[in-house]
Amino acid sequence: MKLLIAILQVYQWIIIARAVVSWIPTIPRYHPAVRLLEDLTEPVLRPMRRILPPEKTAYVDFTPLIVFFLISFLIRVLASLAAPVRTIGI
Repeated sequence: MKLLIAILQVYQWIIIARAVVSWIPTIPRYHPAVRLLEDLTEPVLRPMRRILPPEKTAYVDFTPLIVFFLISFLIRVLASLAAPVRTIGI
């Protein structure tokens, strides 16, 4: 469970990197690092874009933010499931 949580946390950083790179117009989109970020994140972001297309939000892509918070929620759920259950001793 801890490994899955760690992987999800790393993936959140990858999503942040993808968002930051998209804000910098001087970075070429064909650069291998940019392509890697896109290849890693697009399978998750694409379905969310179908639900909330940028055309409906004044052409602002909120999908990285939404996916980031969904992953945060998932991490919290997994962490609570992995936490030991404490009983009150009387």
